[in-house]
Amino acid sequence: MRVLGIDPGLTRCGVGVVDGSVGRPLTMVDVGVIRTSASLPVAQRLLSIEKGLTAWLEEHRPDAVAVERVFARSDSSTIMGTAQASGIAMVVAARRGLPIAMHTPSEVKAAVSGNGRATKDQVGAMVTRILRLESPPKPADAADALALAITHVWRGGAQARIDAALSAAGRNR
Repeated sequence: MRVLGIDPGLTRCGVGVVDGSVGRPLTMVDVGVIRTSASLPVAQRLLSIEKGLTAWLEEHRPDAVAVERVFARSDSSTIMGTAQASGIAMVVAARRGLPIAMHTPSEVKAAVSGNGRATKDQVGAMVTRILRLESPPKPADAADALALAITHVWRGGAQARIDAALSAAGRNR
């Protein structure tokens, strides 16, 4: 399974592609950040994110897309930018008929580190270990995107096994 993880943001949108399956070592395919300038109008920034994500989808052809679920923060301008970038990510993936999964930050932290309150440094360290990288991806948005992809591979694989077991037992979800 190839998953594109997206850590949405208006200034820095982290993107990371991971190949793998449950029970097997995962491999990083690519990682990066789509950046936009705060001096541009929001509509132009969203268009840049859309173009960047489209290029990532065309280049890497993922089987699924995992996007960080927007959560409440004290700064409403950050929430709006994150939500807008998240919406763009979902539209770009949906346009291609790709499955889209939303994972909360605490779900991702718990999946990769065992601690739903892990720090950015802890997540980066675990992504480095899980993917057998020489150093943590920078900036943290890039590491977070890989963590989203890892989480989806692991959880997606578990859900596929559950669905198969229910199907074999003659039950539908």
